[in-house]
Amino acid sequence: MVVLSSQQATLNELFLINTCKPTTTVFKGVPEVDLSHPDAKTLIVNACIEFGFFKVVNHHVPLQLMTNLENETLKFFKQTQLEKEKAGPPDPFGYGSKSIGTNGDNGWVEYLLLNTNPYVISPKSLQLLHQNTNKFRCAVEEYILAVKGVCCEVLELVADGLRIEERNVFSRLVRDERSDSCLRVNHYTPLIGGNLIGFGEHTDPQIISVLRSNNTSGLQICLRDGTSWVSIPPDHTSFFIIVGDSLQVMTNGGLKSVKHRVLTDTNMSRLSMIYFGGPPLNEKMAPLPSILVSNKEESLYKEFTWREYKNAAYKSRLAYNRLSLFEKKSAAQ
Repeated sequence: MVVLSSQQATLNELFLINTCKPTTTVFKGVPEVDLSHPDAKTLIVNACIEFGFFKVVNHHVPLQLMTNLENETLKFFKQTQLEKEKAGPPDPFGYGSKSIGTNGDNGWVEYLLLNTNPYVISPKSLQLLHQNTNKFRCAVEEYILAVKGVCCEVLELVADGLRIEERNVFSRLVRDERSDSCLRVNHYTPLIGGNLIGFGEHTDPQIISVLRSNNTSGLQICLRDGTSWVSIPPDHTSFFIIVGDSLQVMTNGGLKSVKHRVLTDTNMSRLSMIYFGGPPLNEKMAPLPSILVSNKEESLYKEFTWREYKNAAYKSRLAYNRLSLFEKKSAAQ
């Protein structure tokens, strides 16, 4: 068994991982949305309802800009373990490997986690940017600016598709100078045998996630039946949009977050870059009054701040249904 040279596993770990090799089929029905399409808003909302997931094309982000960040972060991951660990451990920002969070979740992954708000950027994010080349810093900043634009455009199309009069009701939270958005870069080294859990099943707690990866497979989503896992064909030129828990709350369950995971590949390393569009920490999260009124619904969720939900989410295991803690009793029964 060949494993990450800097992360030698114990025999017990190898046994546990190899006894759980998920098998899935390649999904040929990934919804694809051209952002310039006149009915993009409807296509997006339909995809969010049916899958909580879709692919965005014609997004106007140059491929060169995306590959610049890919190349610069790969240079970082090719450093010695000692050099990489100067940027960590993550608390929550910095460099991490194998351990995902603080609650016992493990995976075959190493990663960088950076907060993206220049007004509240963390000391560790600054340290990481300064200890690397100017090319690294420029690649990070250019990518964040571009992908934030995609995130906000998609959120405004979501509002349009839901016929919400206030078009920026979601995007304003990401554009807010206090936004708690972040960028995560995951690196999965190829492992003999493949199909090992690189990142376990979970939903994203933020509003939406904008994911771009190299041309290596591994991403899987769980369909709405709750049991069927399908593999998503990679596309390094496009972005994949993932509905997060916060958007589920704000739409009163109309748009549901999607469980997803990543498996390792036998022959090729996978590098994915995920922009998590998050609200300010003190933002109160609850179903939008306009949605409750127009749909004649009662709220399914208690009101909470993003800080409260984030703290609860990161104290739980990956696969745990975090939203169950904030459901109203009548909705949960």
